[in-house]
Amino acid sequence: MQSSMPSMPDVCADPKFGLVVEMLRCHGTVYLKALGTSMLPSVWPGDLLTIQSAKHDEVSPGDIVLILRNSRFFVHRLVEMRRNQDGLLWITRGDALPRNDPPEASSELLGRVAGIRRGNRSFVPIRRVSRFHSAAGWTLRRWDRFRNPTLRIRAAILQAHPSRAAVFLSRAFGALRGILGVSPPGISHP
Repeated sequence: MQSSMPSMPDVCADPKFGLVVEMLRCHGTVYLKALGTSMLPSVWPGDLLTIQSAKHDEVSPGDIVLILRNSRFFVHRLVEMRRNQDGLLWITRGDALPRNDPPEASSELLGRVAGIRRGNRSFVPIRRVSRFHSAAGWTLRRWDRFRNPTLRIRAAILQAHPSRAAVFLSRAFGALRGILGVSPPGISHP
């Protein structure tokens, strides 16, 4: 069964949604600014996301995808694809969220995040979420005393010196790594 994008009448209530769907259909790529915190630390508010049109056979679990749900865009990670009598269902979840999103029909898939621009740096999102990223996401999502100052400081640094934001984040997460006792592969703590 082929995946299709929502039709224009389905999304015409808000012209922004229709424009994004039409741009993906005609040009295959759109650029959207991330707003929420559900994908921390993989996607930060203010990141510029490059979204490419994608069909169901062009995405796989681990990809970050754009879904249209309840007349809103969601950029979450695809965690599972299920088949039922009606076709494919997409199961997504934000990296910082504890539970999966409700299943969505394959027609709700709009595209895949092919690139992220953060400050002066561009990169391709990773497919596999490490334990460290999961722990950092959980901490940022649930611990307001850490998340709110981190977001404010990051925004101020990005505004003043975009290249310094990466240094700040690596130091902040290095400290968190030490607190949690979590290290990336190949690094050991005494």
